[in-house]
Amino acid sequence: EGREDLQVNRLETQIWIKPDIQKTDVDFSEILNAIQEIAKDVNIFFDELEGVNSPSKDDDSLLHHGNLTSTSDDASRLEVVGEEVPDKNKTNGLYFRDGKCRIDYILVYRKSNPQTEKREVFERNIRAEGIQMEKESSLTNSDIIFVKLHAPWEVLGKYAELMNVRMPFRRKIYYLHRRYKFMNRIEKQISRFRGWLPRKPMKLDKETLPDLEENDCYTAPFSQQRIHHFIIHNKDTFFNNATRSRIVHHILQRVKYEEGKNKIGLNRLLSNGSYEAAFPLHEGSYRSKNSIRTHGAENHRHLLYECWASWGVWYKYQPLDLVRRYFGEKIGLYFAWLGWYTGMLFPAAFIGLFVFLYGVTTLNHCQVSKEVCQATDIIMCPICDKYCPFMRLSDSCVYAKVTHLFDNGATVFFAVFMAVWATVFLEFWKRRRAVIAYDWDLIDWEEEEEEIRPQFEAKYSKKERMNPISGKPEPYQAFADKCSRLIVSASGIFFMICVVIAAVFGIVIYRVVTVSTFAAFKWALIRNNSQVATTGTAVCINFCIIMLLNVLYEKVALFLTNLEQPRTESEWENSFTLKMFLFQFVNLNSSTFYIAFFLGRFTGHPGAYLRLINRWRLEECHPSGCLIDLCMQMGIIMVLKQTWNNFMELGYPLIQNWWTRRKLRQEYGTQRKTSFPQWEKDYNLQPMNAYGLFDEYLEMILQFGFTTIFVAAFPLAPLLALLNNIIEIRLDAYKFVTQWRRPLASRAKDIGIWYGILEGIGILSVITNAFVIAVTSDFIPRLVYAYKYGPCAGQGEAGQKCMVGYVNASLSVFLVSDFENRSEPTSNGSEFSGSPLKYCRYRDYRDPPHSPVPYGYTLQFWHVLAARLAFIIVFEHLVFCIKHLISYLIPDLPKDLRDRMRREKYLIQEMMYEAELERLQKERKERKKNGKSYHNEWP
Repeated sequence: EGREDLQVNRLETQIWIKPDIQKTDVDFSEILNAIQEIAKDVNIFFDELEGVNSPSKDDDSLLHHGNLTSTSDDASRLEVVGEEVPDKNKTNGLYFRDGKCRIDYILVYRKSNPQTEKREVFERNIRAEGIQMEKESSLTNSDIIFVKLHAPWEVLGKYAELMNVRMPFRRKIYYLHRRYKFMNRIEKQISRFRGWLPRKPMKLDKETLPDLEENDCYTAPFSQQRIHHFIIHNKDTFFNNATRSRIVHHILQRVKYEEGKNKIGLNRLLSNGSYEAAFPLHEGSYRSKNSIRTHGAENHRHLLYECWASWGVWYKYQPLDLVRRYFGEKIGLYFAWLGWYTGMLFPAAFIGLFVFLYGVTTLNHCQVSKEVCQATDIIMCPICDKYCPFMRLSDSCVYAKVTHLFDNGATVFFAVFMAVWATVFLEFWKRRRAVIAYDWDLIDWEEEEEEIRPQFEAKYSKKERMNPISGKPEPYQAFADKCSRLIVSASGIFFMICVVIAAVFGIVIYRVVTVSTFAAFKWALIRNNSQVATTGTAVCINFCIIMLLNVLYEKVALFLTNLEQPRTESEWENSFTLKMFLFQFVNLNSSTFYIAFFLGRFTGHPGAYLRLINRWRLEECHPSGCLIDLCMQMGIIMVLKQTWNNFMELGYPLIQNWWTRRKLRQEYGTQRKTSFPQWEKDYNLQPMNAYGLFDEYLEMILQFGFTTIFVAAFPLAPLLALLNNIIEIRLDAYKFVTQWRRPLASRAKDIGIWYGILEGIGILSVITNAFVIAVTSDFIPRLVYAYKYGPCAGQGEAGQKCMVGYVNASLSVFLVSDFENRSEPTSNGSEFSGSPLKYCRYRDYRDPPHSPVPYGYTLQFWHVLAARLAFIIVFEHLVFCIKHLISYLIPDLPKDLRDRMRREKYLIQEMMYEAELERLQKERKERKKNGKSYHNEWP
């Protein structure tokens, strides 16, 4: 009586009893007696029937009066199992005490917390939804209570249908194209040749790690009415752990904890302190005493650690399907994008290294470097007031050679290549994302209508209007209020950018003051390299200021975003992301922009220097140019920033977790610690960042900016980025698997607002590289000299022989007696020729002192200026045309993927039709067998 289904399996026999839970006069003891008479010698197991059907002793009231059980008739079940539960399930901390109900979610609170009533009402309503619950006290702190939640099959099926969770229902069938005999012979020869070569070392070994293989099946939204269509081998494992946790979280977000329209959801209870933490469990330990190749993986976490987070597999591809299965699509997409970005850096790093090596190989043949190194008779004017001495041009021989390594004939080609590379990277990522979205069933997935943020509801609860989608009244923010808040927020952003500019101005003053100090230093090493020492210390100080201001910017961005009162969490996240990116991008690159485009451009000339506040003389470039300063700035900032980020990402959680483990060892000993259940171990791990993947994306996007924006000045930037990303992938993987609690598996179709930011950086990189080549480097002045003023003028040649005399033509003459009193150096230069110097040279295109217009611009200056402007216009238009052409030629969706999607849609319809036809035919045969007569019907 009450039995609806009898399942007889090879290992166990289950009798499902589904009583009518709406009746209050059910005598469960009679049911048990009847079952015992039917199933002798069979173990009977209750699935927390009492916990589901009765409130806890501490509960005083329920919001769902009269319904103390699940909302469906299938909420409770009784299993008669012919096999005992393994003891391992009872001790590994992943199941309830009975060893059968798997823990899908953990809630943590303190008994001393005053929010007891809200919590009790919330938990009673959780049970009313059909969620089973157990409570455990912490082994280390009796004040901490762990609430273990388990969703039975009926609850999972009901909400999977409501959430449109796609589940497998038929294995995919692949049709091979018809091949000719000739092509088959060629393929056989190629495969035989490949047999001689070593196997692809970067691919994961699926033979020794069979768990990596995913069931390649067609999927469809789950439906309980069509449950016979789906591949269900075991109801306990049909929904994987990530999906189960997502369904439970979906339920918790919609359960009330107090009377009232907005008193609903777990997030609000976490924000008001009712619960201390909420997280799904990791699937056991990530380490094992046995080898994974001989004994297999203990669990998916162990498998991820061995084939993804371990340093021994740094050269292998990422198991993205396994990452998605364990952490969800949103985190899987991040690692897919990071892996794609890292892979695309290989050609950029190779070309950048080639440009650098080209500079190394052509160093001895560079005419400009030779002239600088041989110019012992050319005396340069001091680069600062009083304390800086006169210097021979040949003293900057080393800097001239280093400049040639980065500023050579291949630099322009590399700048064009990187601009095109950025476009190709983004376009092919679209295609890669489309393939991933298809494989992960994200093509037709649409994000649910988001809930309104509690802060927005509290602020605008008095004003309501109908939601055009849901048709329900919701809080409304007036247009005037929204505009005023946006204006205030924009003003705050502008003010913070002005703070960055003020910090850069402070660095400029430091450089101006310090160069004179270092020039009068006691140590000869620093005195002779005063400008390099100034640049190096300024960069380090600038880095410290950057890191300090980043802390301030985060608080300001948080304040301004909350001031805007975004309506939903995604709007809040996008607004916060944009502000933080603007702040950190300007903070990180402002000093680099100053060095690239302003350093040494507005200094005046000897005898008429421009000064800050009529006091400090503006800094000049080194005699070999400003490019060496830009290279130092980019190299130091890039290395230090990436090192600091890697330490904060992994070192900080490692130190915190080590300190927690140390305290536990001191209090309870090593043996007791190893016996802690899984929820206790996970609670002692660090929670995921409050902003989700924001920090991970921001770090990579800023690095992408460094790799593309000033790459013409530092061709080794892609190589440094590649080396960092190879480490970054394993650091992030290790952090997610071992140091953080398991994040909730959430879905996403793409990388969100970050793609638009990447496109903006790609456009900006074209402009900046055009200006770096035209303004910062000496490429244009050398080109003008070779074609117009050099030995090959008018011949249409521009080789090294055409550069003879370029150094002398690029230097102007200054009469030493024309120095200002405050600029006149302390030495008279007699150490060079035995008598006081009459003339010195400086970098500029100006007339000599005895010309009709002393120190006026020469005709060569205007030719160089016109060539620079023309190059900027031509370079930008050419590169933008190439970028748009590539964007047009590369479709966002691969053709084979489009055909696969169309065929899959057709096959799904056919399979659904066949399955339904088969079911109807089976029903018709059963009716005929039972002797029941019906009218003739289809089919």
